[in-house]
Amino acid sequence: MTGGTDGKGARIDDHVDRLRRQWARELPDLDTEPMAVLGRAFRLSNLVRPSIEATFAGFDLDRGEFDVIATLRRSGPPYRLTPTELYSSLMISSGGLTHRLDRLEKAGLIRREKSPHDGRSVQVALTETGALRVEEAFRMDMANEAVFLQPLDAGEREALADLLRKLIIGIEAGSKGSGRPNPDRD
Repeated sequence: MTGGTDGKGARIDDHVDRLRRQWARELPDLDTEPMAVLGRAFRLSNLVRPSIEATFAGFDLDRGEFDVIATLRRSGPPYRLTPTELYSSLMISSGGLTHRLDRLEKAGLIRREKSPHDGRSVQVALTETGALRVEEAFRMDMANEAVFLQPLDAGEREALADLLRKLIIGIEAGSKGSGRPNPDRD
């Protein structure tokens, strides 16, 4: 069974197909085509989230903590950012960041240091332990996520990534100044 077919070429319906059929029966005048893409994206996120969270939990991290130390690691040497740079990158409140930083500092994965440029400000630095932990967690996460993509060949993965990129760019561009919600800002 590959590509959403039963091996004889007949399409196999998924959860979203079943939902759309139900809505078509109940509200036949309503076009549910957006569910074909966005409903599947939501469903996909819900299906993979538990595995991703379990991977991070195996490294004594929750998703938010991983995001903080991964942002520090991706920033490159010396793996330091100001709290403002961190919460802007993560798009969370400063209060939410403070709570995460407290837990990460207690675990020895980050430390808060006075800025060498301004003694009144603080930088958040990734410790060696934090750098090792985030790298191990990320490597494991990528290996686990690769398993989810096995039903698609390399060309299909590339095409899907390109289409999703195009959709995201369009949504982000359209939501700026339009009054429509932008999850990165709201």
